[in-house]
Amino acid sequence: MRGSGCGVSAGVARLASLPGVSTASGVASAAEHARSTGGVLRVHPAFADLLPSAGLRRGSTVAVLGSVSLLLALLAEATAAGSWAAVVGVPTLGLAAAEELGVEVGRLALIPRPGVEFPAVTAALLDGVDLVAVGAAGVNAQVARRLSARARHRDAVLLALGSWPGAEVELRCEPGRWSGLEAGYGHLRARGVVVHARGRGAAARPMSTRVLLPGPAGVVARQEQNVHSIFSSEVG
Repeated sequence: MRGSGCGVSAGVARLASLPGVSTASGVASAAEHARSTGGVLRVHPAFADLLPSAGLRRGSTVAVLGSVSLLLALLAEATAAGSWAAVVGVPTLGLAAAEELGVEVGRLALIPRPGVEFPAVTAALLDGVDLVAVGAAGVNAQVARRLSARARHRDAVLLALGSWPGAEVELRCEPGRWSGLEAGYGHLRARGVVVHARGRGAAARPMSTRVLLPGPAGVVARQEQNVHSIFSSEVG
C-alpha cells in the first residue's frame, strides 16, 4: 500500500472495515510494509512489448478479456517486487490459483462479493493499493469511467476482467492447446495461448504475442515466434 503516517492508518482502517475484505496476511499489517515502486509496475518480459510503457503504468486502466489466468499473470511480477494488489468482484478466483501463477499472495487482497458496495470498495482500494483488479460484468459505463478517473488521480493501476469503457489498453487471450499428452498419456504441462493487444494513443497499433500460460514450471513463459504487429483495419 502507498502513503505514510496518519493517512495510511486511516486508509487501512477504512479498508479493514469494508464488507468481505480478506487477505493472506491481514489488511491492517499492510501499512507496516508500504513501499514506493515508481511510475511503471513490472510485468513478465513476455508481456512487456504489448504495453506502451513495457509495464503497467500508474494511473492507467487495462482491460483483460478471455482469461483469469492472464489477469493473475499480470499481477505476478509486481507483487513479487513488493507492490500490493486487490481483486474485487471475481468470486471464482482463489489464492491457490493466484500463487500457482506466481502472485505473492501475502500482498493480495480478495473481495469476492462486494455487492452494492462495489464502487465504494473499489474506490477505497484505489486510494491505497498499487493494482486493483475488478470483475467488469454488470458495471455500468458511468461507474467504470469514474473508477478509471480515480485510478488516474491516485496513481493506481486498474485491471478490468472484461470490457471496460475508456481502457487505454485491451488485452485479449486466445486459448490454445495443452501439451504433455502427445503420446496418449502423461501430464498436462503447458498451454500455448496468443495474447492480442490494442488500445489508444501509444497502444493504438495492435500487437500480439505467443506465451505459455502456464508454462512447464506453472508460471507464464515465453514462446518462440513472439511479438508481431497485426496489420488490420480494426483498431477499436
